Amino acid sequence: MPQYSVNNVTVENVLGFIKNKEIAIPEIQRPFVWKSDQIRDLIDSLYNGYPIGYLIIWQNPDTIDKNGAKTIGRKIMIDGQQRITALMSSILGLHVLDKNFTEKVHKISFNPYAALAEEPCFEVQSAAILKDKKWVKDISFLFSGEYNSFDFIPKFCNDNPDIEPQQLNQLIEKVRDIRNAPIGVINLDKSLSIDKVTEIFIRINSKGASLTQADFVMSTIAADDKYGGNLLRKAIDYFCHLCTDSKFISVVNQDESFKTTEYYPMIKWAETVSKPLFTLTFDDLLRIAFSSRYYRGKMANLTDLLHGRNFDTRRYEDAIMQDTFSNLIIAVKDIFNKYNYDQFVECLTSAGFVHRKLIRGRMATDFAYTLFLRLRENKEIEKLKVAHYVQKWYVMSILTGRYTSSPETQMDFDLRSIREKGFLTFFNEVMANLSDSFWNVTLVQKLDTSTSNSPAFAIYLAAQCKNVDNSFLSNGAKVRDLLNETADNHHIFPRQYLKDQNMDNSTIYNQIANFVYLSRPVNIAIGKKAPHVYFGEIVNGITTNTESMYVNYKSLDELYANLRENCIPTDVINMDSTGYTKFLQKRRELMAKKIQDYFNSL
Repeated sequence: MPQYSVNNVTVENVLGFIKNKEIAIPEIQRPFVWKSDQIRDLIDSLYNGYPIGYLIIWQNPDTIDKNGAKTIGRKIMIDGQQRITALMSSILGLHVLDKNFTEKVHKISFNPYAALAEEPCFEVQSAAILKDKKWVKDISFLFSGEYNSFDFIPKFCNDNPDIEPQQLNQLIEKVRDIRNAPIGVINLDKSLSIDKVTEIFIRINSKGASLTQADFVMSTIAADDKYGGNLLRKAIDYFCHLCTDSKFISVVNQDESFKTTEYYPMIKWAETVSKPLFTLTFDDLLRIAFSSRYYRGKMANLTDLLHGRNFDTRRYEDAIMQDTFSNLIIAVKDIFNKYNYDQFVECLTSAGFVHRKLIRGRMATDFAYTLFLRLRENKEIEKLKVAHYVQKWYVMSILTGRYTSSPETQMDFDLRSIREKGFLTFFNEVMANLSDSFWNVTLVQKLDTSTSNSPAFAIYLAAQCKNVDNSFLSNGAKVRDLLNETADNHHIFPRQYLKDQNMDNSTIYNQIANFVYLSRPVNIAIGKKAPHVYFGEIVNGITTNTESMYVNYKSLDELYANLRENCIPTDVINMDSTGYTKFLQKRRELMAKKIQDYFNSL
């Protein structure tokens, strides 16, 4: 049985519903992404009686207030927002935000002469059109209260004597009749659960960029003008943009009304962050805010709460809606807090995650940030131990892929377990799973890969950064420094050398156990030489005390120390391609041991 009903309403009625706030357009404060010619084509379709697609409306669940009275849920447009926004701008003359967050009115012009010739008669207003008397410069004037045919028609005909007043009036009335054009509206059944509506929202909006639960949450927040949701939505948008582009502050500074709010000084600092270790999308921000406040990991639960759902009675209550918005605002402010952000970044960098290329897994990072915020408020945890627990949990989650498959379910389980058992008890339970078998077998197997963005390899590099290890064949250049520069990820057994030895397969020569970081001059000097060749030249330089094109070590002990720092078996100095497979296995074991020692040191 259909879970919706279909009916037609006129353009004028729909726009009236929007103006009177009977229907909310959640994205009205979001950048309008249509191009001007798309608006022109939309107007042309309505003018010619063509269909423009259905609008989909959903009514929020009715809520019960503290006195037991029912409040009818507000209607929200979940599909058709761009079309309606286009009509509001071009017909009503309202300002909308463009992709640069600049307010703009999209003006469409009408050419009666083209209409008479049955040619395309609408165009985006331009400088040339403004100088041409044959155009109605802005059709929004025709729909305004200022339009008077007894004034307009004679004046236009006076400027264009070759068109008859009666002809012109008929053409103008046809344009004005766009108001009465029917639009199909699909009303979703009120009995549909929020989960189902969310799924519909994601499916029908999936033709462009992929949408998520967070998009629906943001739409829900934006549609609220009772508990501060619409302003919160703007603050989140601005903050997340600033996190990725400091120049966006110029857009924020143009919003005079926003600058008077409490949010402006809270987020302004984000413009000062250059080369951030990680950036927060609104998906990340909402997830961290909700999880840290509610010990829940599923965004669908936040959607429910924002609509006032009582999970015990399964009713929707206004008090819960109000409480949720209040708590969410507090949690978001915690994330806007510069001190919290700086301390979390310090937590990661002190564990060796000194460059964004080492940050693996958005969900793992989100959970680590959530845990950081929770533990800072946990009186059972020593303040100085917070970083220790967060670092260990983060590294564990990356190494085990804890939040890779069904991440929300796992996050929800972990948060509930922390709440029910206490953090320390649950922490010890989870860490106990990292047995000798994990370090000696499972982790070694994870290092058997040619995937350059391997999580295990990222943790290995973080270990090198924390230990301030020298890079391969270096007199002092550190791995952590090379990560921040244009450094080469070098093959210990050069790629071309292996290709020449009939190992012409990227899964063979690009094994991560064959990778090291080193300076470019050394990489160039090595070229495609076999290990026993270039190491032989290095050893010869040491024993004869002559200058080397690679590195000037004074003793073999210095060379071997460098190899140990980079987890390279010392017998590599005598190897050719026949020892490559054996070398890879030995190095994986050494890398796994380094990661284990690093983990234990956190």
